[in-house]
Amino acid sequence: MTTAPPLGDVGSLIRWWRERRHLTQLELSGLTEVSTRHLSYVETGRARPSSRLILLLCEHLNVPLRRRNDILLAAGFAPTYAEHRLADPPLAAVHSAITAILAAHEPLPALAVDGHWEMIAATSSITALTADCAPALLEPPVNVLRLSLHPGGMAPNIVNLGQWRTHLLHRLESQFRAGGDPFLAELLDELRSYPGGEHPGAVNPSSQVLIPLHYRMGDTELSLLSTTTVFGTPVEITVAELAIEAFYPADAGTATALGIDPTRFA
Repeated sequence: MTTAPPLGDVGSLIRWWRERRHLTQLELSGLTEVSTRHLSYVETGRARPSSRLILLLCEHLNVPLRRRNDILLAAGFAPTYAEHRLADPPLAAVHSAITAILAAHEPLPALAVDGHWEMIAATSSITALTADCAPALLEPPVNVLRLSLHPGGMAPNIVNLGQWRTHLLHRLESQFRAGGDPFLAELLDELRSYPGGEHPGAVNPSSQVLIPLHYRMGDTELSLLSTTTVFGTPVEITVAELAIEAFYPADAGTATALGIDPTRFA
Protein backbone atom coordinates (compact mmCIF):
# COMPACT_ATOMS: atom_id res chain seq x y z
CA MET A 1 0.00 0.00 0.00
CA THR A 2 1.43 3.40 -0.99
CA THR A 3 2.08 5.58 2.02
CA ALA A 4 0.51 8.92 2.84
CA PRO A 5 2.35 12.19 2.07
CA PRO A 6 5.43 12.67 4.27
CA LEU A 7 5.71 15.25 7.00
CA GLY A 8 8.51 17.54 6.03
CA ASP A 9 9.75 20.32 3.84
CA VAL A 10 7.98 21.68 0.79
CA GLY A 11 10.50 20.16 -1.63
CA SER A 12 9.96 16.64 -0.31
CA LEU A 13 6.20 17.05 -0.62
CA ILE A 14 6.39 18.27 -4.21
CA ARG A 15 8.73 15.43 -5.12
CA TRP A 16 6.38 12.91 -3.43
CA TRP A 17 3.39 14.11 -5.45
CA ARG A 18 5.40 14.20 -8.70
CA GLU A 19 6.56 10.62 -8.20
CA ARG A 20 3.04 9.57 -7.21
CA ARG A 21 1.78 10.89 -10.56
CA HIS A 22 4.61 9.00 -12.33
CA LEU A 23 6.11 12.14 -13.83
CA THR A 24 9.77 12.95 -14.32
CA GLN A 25 11.11 16.41 -13.61
CA LEU A 26 11.42 16.89 -17.36
CA GLU A 27 7.78 15.97 -17.93
CA LEU A 28 6.59 18.28 -15.16
CA SER A 29 8.80 21.02 -16.57
CA GLY A 30 7.08 20.67 -19.93
CA LEU A 31 3.64 20.90 -18.35
CA THR A 32 4.39 23.92 -16.19
CA GLU A 33 7.04 25.73 -18.29
CA VAL A 34 9.30 25.77 -15.23
CA SER A 35 12.89 24.75 -15.91
CA THR A 36 14.01 21.32 -14.77
CA ARG A 37 16.92 22.98 -12.99
CA HIS A 38 14.58 25.13 -10.90
CA LEU A 39 12.32 22.16 -10.16
CA SER A 40 15.35 20.23 -8.98
CA TYR A 41 16.40 23.11 -6.75
CA VAL A 42 12.89 23.30 -5.25
CA GLU A 43 12.73 19.56 -4.56
CA THR A 44 16.18 19.47 -2.94
CA GLY A 45 15.58 22.62 -0.88
CA ARG A 46 18.14 24.77 -2.71
CA ALA A 47 15.36 27.15 -3.83
CA ARG A 48 12.28 28.34 -1.93
CA PRO A 49 9.22 28.29 -4.21
CA SER A 50 6.73 31.14 -4.27
CA SER A 51 3.10 30.45 -3.39
CA ARG A 52 2.25 31.01 -7.06
CA LEU A 53 4.72 28.32 -8.14
CA ILE A 54 3.41 25.89 -5.51
CA LEU A 55 -0.16 26.34 -6.74
CA LEU A 56 0.96 25.96 -10.35
CA LEU A 57 2.75 22.70 -9.61
CA CYS A 58 -0.17 21.42 -7.51
CA GLU A 59 -2.60 22.14 -10.32
CA HIS A 60 -0.62 20.11 -12.84
CA LEU A 61 0.00 17.35 -10.30
CA ASN A 62 -3.73 17.19 -9.50
CA VAL A 63 -3.07 17.57 -5.78
CA PRO A 64 -6.30 17.64 -3.71
CA LEU A 65 -7.15 21.06 -2.27
CA ARG A 66 -6.63 19.90 1.32
CA ARG A 67 -3.10 18.71 0.45
CA ARG A 68 -2.32 21.94 -1.41
CA ASN A 69 -2.89 23.80 1.86
CA ASP A 70 -0.46 21.39 3.56
CA ILE A 71 2.22 22.18 0.98
CA LEU A 72 1.67 25.92 1.33
CA LEU A 73 1.97 25.65 5.12
CA ALA A 74 5.17 23.64 4.76
CA ALA A 75 6.59 26.50 2.68
CA GLY A 76 5.56 29.10 5.26
CA PHE A 77 2.50 30.46 3.42
CA ALA A 78 -1.07 30.79 4.62
CA PRO A 79 -3.55 28.23 3.26
CA THR A 80 -5.37 29.32 0.10
CA TYR A 81 -8.41 27.06 0.21
CA ALA A 82 -11.11 27.57 2.82
CA GLU A 83 -12.98 24.78 4.58
CA HIS A 84 -16.43 25.14 6.10
CA ARG A 85 -19.06 22.87 7.52
CA LEU A 86 -21.93 22.23 5.15
CA ALA A 87 -24.28 24.00 7.57
CA ASP A 88 -22.17 27.18 7.59
CA PRO A 89 -23.54 30.25 5.74
CA PRO A 90 -20.84 30.26 3.00
CA LEU A 91 -22.07 26.84 1.85
CA ALA A 92 -25.79 27.60 2.05
CA ALA A 93 -26.17 27.37 -1.74
CA VAL A 94 -24.36 24.02 -1.81
CA HIS A 95 -26.50 22.68 1.02
CA SER A 96 -29.65 23.79 -0.80
CA ALA A 97 -28.44 22.16 -4.02
CA ILE A 98 -27.83 18.82 -2.29
CA THR A 99 -31.28 18.96 -0.68
CA ALA A 100 -32.91 19.74 -4.04
CA ILE A 101 -31.03 16.98 -5.89
CA LEU A 102 -31.97 14.35 -3.33
CA ALA A 103 -35.60 15.52 -3.24
CA ALA A 104 -35.80 15.28 -7.03
CA HIS A 105 -34.38 11.77 -6.89
CA GLU A 106 -37.17 10.40 -4.67
CA PRO A 107 -38.32 7.64 -4.47
CA LEU A 108 -35.04 6.19 -5.77
CA PRO A 109 -32.08 5.54 -3.45
CA ALA A 110 -29.49 8.31 -3.32
CA LEU A 111 -27.16 9.76 -0.70
CA ALA A 112 -24.61 12.52 -0.29
CA VAL A 113 -21.23 11.61 1.20
CA ASP A 114 -18.10 13.48 2.21
CA GLY A 115 -14.50 12.62 1.35
CA HIS A 116 -14.39 9.90 4.02
CA TRP A 117 -17.60 8.27 2.74
CA GLU A 118 -19.61 9.49 5.70
CA MET A 119 -23.27 10.07 4.92
CA ILE A 120 -24.47 13.67 4.93
CA ALA A 121 -28.04 13.19 3.71
CA ALA A 122 -30.10 10.54 1.92
CA THR A 123 -33.44 9.85 0.28
CA SER A 124 -36.12 8.03 2.25
CA SER A 125 -35.62 4.72 0.40
CA ILE A 126 -32.16 4.36 1.94
CA THR A 127 -33.93 3.70 5.25
CA ALA A 128 -35.79 0.75 3.70
CA LEU A 129 -32.60 -0.69 2.22
CA THR A 130 -30.80 -0.54 5.58
CA ALA A 131 -33.68 -1.79 7.75
CA ASP A 132 -31.88 -5.07 8.54
CA CYS A 133 -28.57 -3.45 9.50
CA ALA A 134 -27.14 -3.46 13.01
CA PRO A 135 -28.17 -0.26 14.87
CA ALA A 136 -24.55 0.55 15.73
CA LEU A 137 -23.69 0.89 12.03
CA LEU A 138 -26.50 3.42 11.61
CA GLU A 139 -25.34 5.74 14.38
CA PRO A 140 -23.89 9.02 13.04
CA PRO A 141 -21.47 9.46 11.48
CA VAL A 142 -22.55 6.63 9.18
CA ASN A 143 -19.75 5.40 6.94
CA VAL A 144 -21.56 4.07 3.89
CA LEU A 145 -18.74 1.74 2.79
CA ARG A 146 -18.58 0.15 6.24
CA LEU A 147 -22.39 -0.06 6.26
CA SER A 148 -22.34 -1.73 2.84
CA LEU A 149 -19.67 -4.37 3.44
CA HIS A 150 -19.83 -5.10 7.18
CA PRO A 151 -21.35 -8.54 7.92
CA GLY A 152 -23.78 -6.79 10.27
CA GLY A 153 -24.70 -4.25 7.60
CA MET A 154 -26.03 -4.57 4.07
CA ALA A 155 -23.62 -7.32 3.00
CA PRO A 156 -25.90 -10.30 3.81
CA ASN A 157 -28.54 -8.89 1.44
CA ILE A 158 -26.15 -8.18 -1.44
CA VAL A 159 -26.65 -11.07 -3.85
CA ASN A 160 -23.48 -10.36 -5.83
CA LEU A 161 -21.41 -9.48 -2.75
CA GLY A 162 -18.06 -10.61 -4.14
CA GLN A 163 -18.50 -8.57 -7.30
CA TRP A 164 -19.85 -5.48 -5.53
CA ARG A 165 -17.21 -5.67 -2.81
CA THR A 166 -14.45 -5.83 -5.41
CA HIS A 167 -15.96 -2.78 -7.11
CA LEU A 168 -16.12 -0.72 -3.89
CA LEU A 169 -12.62 -1.68 -2.76
CA HIS A 170 -11.25 -0.77 -6.18
CA ARG A 171 -12.91 2.66 -5.95
CA LEU A 172 -11.61 3.27 -2.45
CA GLU A 173 -8.06 2.23 -3.33
CA SER A 174 -8.13 4.52 -6.37
CA GLN A 175 -9.36 7.37 -4.18
CA PHE A 176 -6.57 6.80 -1.69
CA ARG A 177 -3.90 6.60 -4.37
CA ALA A 178 -5.15 9.87 -5.86
CA GLY A 179 -5.27 11.79 -2.60
CA GLY A 180 -3.06 10.01 -0.07
CA ASP A 181 -5.52 10.40 2.81
CA PRO A 182 -4.37 8.15 5.72
CA PHE A 183 -7.99 7.76 6.89
CA LEU A 184 -8.88 6.09 3.60
CA ALA A 185 -5.90 3.74 3.89
CA GLU A 186 -7.10 2.61 7.34
CA LEU A 187 -10.67 2.25 6.06
CA LEU A 188 -9.45 0.17 3.13
CA ASP A 189 -7.54 -2.18 5.45
CA GLU A 190 -10.64 -2.52 7.64
CA LEU A 191 -12.96 -3.31 4.74
CA ARG A 192 -10.53 -5.85 3.31
CA SER A 193 -10.70 -7.73 6.61
CA TYR A 194 -14.44 -8.34 6.20
CA PRO A 195 -15.63 -11.65 4.73
CA GLY A 196 -16.95 -11.95 1.20
CA GLY A 197 -13.90 -11.09 -0.90
CA GLU A 198 -12.98 -14.52 -2.23
CA HIS A 199 -16.20 -15.12 -4.13
CA PRO A 200 -16.79 -16.65 -7.58
CA GLY A 201 -18.63 -13.47 -8.57
CA ALA A 202 -15.61 -11.26 -7.93
CA VAL A 203 -14.27 -9.77 -11.15
CA ASN A 204 -11.69 -7.33 -12.35
CA PRO A 205 -13.61 -4.01 -12.17
CA SER A 206 -11.87 -2.74 -15.29
CA SER A 207 -13.31 -5.62 -17.33
CA GLN A 208 -16.92 -4.39 -17.12
CA VAL A 209 -18.56 -1.18 -18.28
CA LEU A 210 -21.21 -1.19 -15.53
CA ILE A 211 -21.38 -3.22 -12.34
CA PRO A 212 -24.93 -3.55 -11.00
CA LEU A 213 -25.88 -3.94 -7.36
CA HIS A 214 -28.21 -6.91 -6.83
CA TYR A 215 -29.87 -6.35 -3.48
CA ARG A 216 -32.39 -8.50 -1.66
CA MET A 217 -35.11 -6.46 0.05
CA GLY A 218 -37.64 -8.79 1.64
CA ASP A 219 -38.84 -11.19 -1.07
CA THR A 220 -37.72 -8.86 -3.87
CA GLU A 221 -34.35 -8.77 -5.58
CA LEU A 222 -33.50 -5.28 -6.79
CA SER A 223 -31.12 -4.68 -9.68
CA LEU A 224 -29.59 -1.20 -9.41
CA LEU A 225 -27.14 0.83 -11.45
CA SER A 226 -25.18 3.59 -9.71
CA THR A 227 -23.81 6.98 -10.73
CA THR A 228 -21.59 9.47 -8.91
CA THR A 229 -22.08 13.24 -9.13
CA VAL A 230 -19.49 15.79 -7.96
CA PHE A 231 -19.43 19.59 -8.05
CA GLY A 232 -17.46 21.06 -10.95
CA THR A 233 -14.27 23.10 -10.39
CA PRO A 234 -14.71 23.64 -6.63
CA VAL A 235 -12.35 26.00 -4.78
CA GLU A 236 -13.49 25.05 -1.26
CA ILE A 237 -12.30 21.88 0.47
CA THR A 238 -15.65 20.57 1.72
CA VAL A 239 -17.28 21.06 -1.67
CA ALA A 240 -14.36 19.43 -3.47
CA GLU A 241 -14.79 16.29 -1.37
CA LEU A 242 -18.58 15.99 -1.70
CA ALA A 243 -20.25 13.38 -3.89
CA ILE A 244 -23.80 12.20 -4.52
CA GLU A 245 -24.22 8.47 -5.04
CA ALA A 246 -27.47 7.75 -6.91
CA PHE A 247 -29.05 4.42 -7.83
CA TYR A 248 -31.39 3.67 -10.73
CA PRO A 249 -33.49 0.59 -11.54
CA ALA A 250 -31.89 -1.69 -14.12
CA ASP A 251 -35.15 -3.49 -14.95
CA ALA A 252 -38.93 -3.10 -14.80
CA GLY A 253 -39.31 -5.29 -11.70
CA THR A 254 -36.94 -3.08 -9.72
CA ALA A 255 -38.72 0.04 -10.96
CA THR A 256 -42.05 -1.33 -9.76
CA ALA A 257 -40.61 -2.23 -6.33
CA LEU A 258 -39.24 1.30 -5.96
CA GLY A 259 -42.48 3.00 -7.06
CA ILE A 260 -41.37 4.01 -10.57
CA ASP A 261 -43.46 3.51 -13.73
CA PRO A 262 -42.19 0.15 -15.05
CA THR A 263 -43.12 0.98 -18.66
CA ARG A 264 -40.12 3.28 -18.73
CA PHE A 265 -37.93 0.17 -18.51
CA ALA A 266 -39.87 -2.12 -20.83
